[in-house]
Amino acid sequence: MANNSLFNNTQTAFSLKTDSELERAYFLFKMISKEPLVRIGTAVTKFALNASLPVEGLIRSTVFDHFCGGVNEKDSLPVIDKMFTKGVSSVLDYSVEGKEYDAQFDEVCEKILKIVNFCHDREAMPIVVFKPTAFGRIYLYEKKSEGIRFSPEELEEWNRVVERFHKVCRFSKEKDVEVLIDGEESWMQTAADDLVEDMMRTYNTEKAIVYNTLQLYRWDRVDYLKALHKRAKTEGFKIGMKIVRGAYMEKERSRAEELGYPSPICETKQITDNNFNEGLRYILENNTDISIFIGTHNELSCYLAIDIMEDLNIDKSDNNVWFGQLYGMSDHISFNLAESGYNVAKYLPFGPVKDVMPYLIRRAEENTSVAGQTNRELELIKNERKRRKL
Repeated sequence: MANNSLFNNTQTAFSLKTDSELERAYFLFKMISKEPLVRIGTAVTKFALNASLPVEGLIRSTVFDHFCGGVNEKDSLPVIDKMFTKGVSSVLDYSVEGKEYDAQFDEVCEKILKIVNFCHDREAMPIVVFKPTAFGRIYLYEKKSEGIRFSPEELEEWNRVVERFHKVCRFSKEKDVEVLIDGEESWMQTAADDLVEDMMRTYNTEKAIVYNTLQLYRWDRVDYLKALHKRAKTEGFKIGMKIVRGAYMEKERSRAEELGYPSPICETKQITDNNFNEGLRYILENNTDISIFIGTHNELSCYLAIDIMEDLNIDKSDNNVWFGQLYGMSDHISFNLAESGYNVAKYLPFGPVKDVMPYLIRRAEENTSVAGQTNRELELIKNERKRRKL
């Protein structure tokens, strides 16, 4: 059985934080724990940034520096190098959202290629990430997911999306950098799944380079995983899979209600947890066919993964198993796992302050909606402050 007090070691968890950084973290989570405050802060921040009021410095020195690596790749290097001294790798996440035009999609594609190149030769950065909608309009994914035929112009546009995927996956394979493709809303995900599966078929011939994302708050995903596994075995390619619970729950449920179809989301948190753990177990039991990136801030799921790995004699350092958390959160999980010899990577968002703001706002809102997340962070920080005073 896993040592169930592994994540209580705050000395290891916060070993990289100075006293003043620890105080800042305490202040931030204290703010986030007051939900109305988050709403007011969000509205004021959006207004101030849109009106070009001089708030960037303030944002930069508080919430931005806590949750982000920097404004560009080079700016993020000190954080990347510092974490790697503790055995924690980084997944550079260019967190700029909501683009609409081909020129913007090409720009993001070039940016991701640059990041792949940047990661090559840097042991601390074995993985890159992008969202399907960073390479094409969500409208196209929706239309394709519903099986509606494209107009000739749309077909050309879609082919350009596919070409961007190929460019990045091909280059990642050349440079031996793994690429995680994030999951998004269920109504566009079928098209994304099919596209990522094609990439796996092409580039995951020897090992997993391309990873899809399995959002396990969806009740149909374990079946999807098993069907994909069958196809992969028949056709001779490896699967890469990042597993998460999911981030669009309210949006998913309200759309299903509005349009009168059954919600794709599990009815309860417990069912979601069971689903996540079932997906986790299935992948680890098929460790030679499927590589996994376990994206979770849930301690019990991490302990379960440790137990299953021990039962199946999967080595802690097996490159087919990675644990991942977001930068600025759950350091007690990341750093204690790394200290124990597991493969751990932090998602490290970066980008211009103004462009990364929608991402940061979503993080703050998620933190208030995930029961206990913020309180747990506060509790751990309090314990570490006490320990340091002693």
